[in-house]
Amino acid sequence: MMPLGLHLAIRRLLESDIDASKVEPTKHNWLVGLFVNGVLVSAIVAFFIAQLTKVFTHYYHEQVWDWTRLVSSGGMPSSHTALIVALTTAVAVEQGTNSSLFAICLVISLIVMYDATGVRLHAGRQATVLNIIIAEMPPDHPVQDSGRLRDSLGHTPIQVRD
Repeated sequence: MMPLGLHLAIRRLLESDIDASKVEPTKHNWLVGLFVNGVLVSAIVAFFIAQLTKVFTHYYHEQVWDWTRLVSSGGMPSSHTALIVALTTAVAVEQGTNSSLFAICLVISLIVMYDATGVRLHAGRQATVLNIIIAEMPPDHPVQDSGRLRDSLGHTPIQVRD
């Protein structure tokens, strides 16, 4: 549940009628521009919050702290989905839902979420099966030198949705 003050601030922002053509653009060098770009900053912040949250959700399920979750893909929540949905939402707020840029972001969002729940999830499941097959091979078999395949690549639909 969102705090009332934040809810009211977001509502005022969405209902405000700001004419961007009357605002003088501020000149920055390209590096400073990255840090003052609200759309980019919101996407990156969402990504890092999702990555940090993976450490806690993993602890909740496994009762073991795994700090490698900060830099790993797969698991709950989907940081790829968090990044692209934050980007799409920020573009919708800044440019409007009738803009071409929003349409592009929305289509890319759908592709990213489909990929996370489809292609990467099934690639991870295949890696699990292959790891079982490799473990049953004789120790002197050449495939034993390849090491375990990463099987935490994708997300279930619930992990992407949340």
